[in-house]
Amino acid sequence: MRSPARMRDPARTREDILAVAISEFARRGYSGARVDEIAAKTRTTKRMIYYYFGSKQQLYVAALERAYSVARSAEQQVDVDHLGPVAAIRRLAELTFDHHESHPDFIRLVSIENIHQAEFLARSEALDELGAPALAITARVLERGYASGAFRRQVTAIDLHMMISAFCYFRMSNRYTFGTIFGVDLVDPALRDRYRQMLGDLVVSYLTTD
Repeated sequence: MRSPARMRDPARTREDILAVAISEFARRGYSGARVDEIAAKTRTTKRMIYYYFGSKQQLYVAALERAYSVARSAEQQVDVDHLGPVAAIRRLAELTFDHHESHPDFIRLVSIENIHQAEFLARSEALDELGAPALAITARVLERGYASGAFRRQVTAIDLHMMISAFCYFRMSNRYTFGTIFGVDLVDPALRDRYRQMLGDLVVSYLTTD
């Protein structure tokens, strides 16, 4: 039975549903996740979930949007304007590294949505906002780097975002297969600082050499 507090706070109810939905979709995929199970874990009802989100598909899209928006929010909150271009770009790379490591459900959701060829993400009304913040910040840092002469290799913000994301995403998404084949745990705490430094060095070296 829903508590009186929950009934009086629809915003909290919606947030609770989203949090559980993200976990369930990340664990079971779109097809495997069950709205009944999400309802049970939020102590609400299937009818209430449909009231807030319309359908399972719309709930899944909302879960994707929330997972991406958390990443974009972290990027927008980091202050790199006071840093030189080299330090700033390293900081942005480290931010992605830290976020991917601390949000495994995000990695799983991205992997699942790629299996679906971004079919559901393409239906998001917030699609244009999901990548813009990251690119805008990166573009500003690149512009400063080129103006000062610190960066020598010409790349776009999308190019750099891809490079950083590839390293961070692979480390989390392929940790089990990579570890089984090569016997290396990519998320071993003893290796964390080494890989974080490696990513920063990779990006900085690429930008500062011809």
